[in-house]
Amino acid sequence: MKGLNKNILLGITGGIAAYKMVEVASRLTKLGHSVHVVMTEGGRQFVTPLTFQNITLNPVETDLFTPPRHYEVKHISLADRAEICLIAPATANFIGKLANGIADDLLTTIIMASKAPVLLAPSMNVNMFDNPIVQENLTYLREKGYEVLEPGTGYLACGYEGKGRLPEPAELVEYLLRHLTVKDFSGKRVLISAGPTREPFDPVRFLTNYSSGKMGYALARAAAYRGAEVKLISGPTDLNPPLGVETIYVKRALEMKEAVDCLADEQDIIIMAAAVADFRPANPQKDKIKKSSHKQEHTEIKLLPNPDILAELGKRKRPGQFLVGFAAESRNLSENARDKLRKKNLDMIIANDISNPRLGFASEENQVLIMTASSSNQLPQLKKLKLADIILDNILHYQ
Repeated sequence: MKGLNKNILLGITGGIAAYKMVEVASRLTKLGHSVHVVMTEGGRQFVTPLTFQNITLNPVETDLFTPPRHYEVKHISLADRAEICLIAPATANFIGKLANGIADDLLTTIIMASKAPVLLAPSMNVNMFDNPIVQENLTYLREKGYEVLEPGTGYLACGYEGKGRLPEPAELVEYLLRHLTVKDFSGKRVLISAGPTREPFDPVRFLTNYSSGKMGYALARAAAYRGAEVKLISGPTDLNPPLGVETIYVKRALEMKEAVDCLADEQDIIIMAAAVADFRPANPQKDKIKKSSHKQEHTEIKLLPNPDILAELGKRKRPGQFLVGFAAESRNLSENARDKLRKKNLDMIIANDISNPRLGFASEENQVLIMTASSSNQLPQLKKLKLADIILDNILHYQ
């Protein structure tokens, strides 16, 4: 994502959920960030500093009074270096000290001295979390500019059920990336479609395609990180909805068309990344079609064409609206993409060659051609998250 290679401070306090932060540190390091871990005495009871040091390749700081590695004041240098801080798990004890201005260890002194954004991820027993003192402290910290992440609800390590779970590592990383990304799409309304559609023959069988939705979800996530107001219309996928994105779930092409029609006019940018079925069964059956009911050697199923959602968007496109389509082609990639760009009145088309079995559908990577009426840019093989940012960069350039 845009805005990578940042200095991130992870504060680990004394909660059982500290183990989740090992994966957070790993994910951030793999993305190219420099991760600096500071642990309280309680945090060291659950995960050893050596674990984080081996993952981040940076020293782990635990003590306010040990000599610094260079001639500098340790807590001030760490505070100045951090571009964002995440305290997770944030215990009731740490929250209480921060809310009352108590700086009696390395982590609290760093947070008091830092001007970087601070995200707090509370994690504790549900009764502790609901305690009015804890809630008042969290309210006070929100008012002072700290961002408090909402804990999850479910089974807790103490055996209770309720609110107090630390968000999963992937979600914590999403919160951080959203903060770190340049908001060059701020104020823009973006509609994105993703995934396949399913056209039923009967209650258990349907016509579909190999689309996983990964490219559309990557675009939605990247646009939201960059400050856009994003609405995602998703066909059936196994993907988690991106943080901060309003997701509308559909199954059939006609349902996707209805959702697009309701939202299209108010959007600044529309990106149709969904693989919408071209046809649907003419007479879907209410009951399961039994094999025994078809004695003949072949069974014929009549198909009807689905509406061309992208072409209809091209016809109704309002002035200033930017329309992007996708083209999955098995041959004549450039020629077919340019023809689709022209016929459907698109501003941009993203074409990929589906004849390569290692790329495209269900893959984490893709190789695409970005085409406008005046340009053509063949990209190398890239991760879909990286590709999403490049597509958005091109949209900003040509919009």
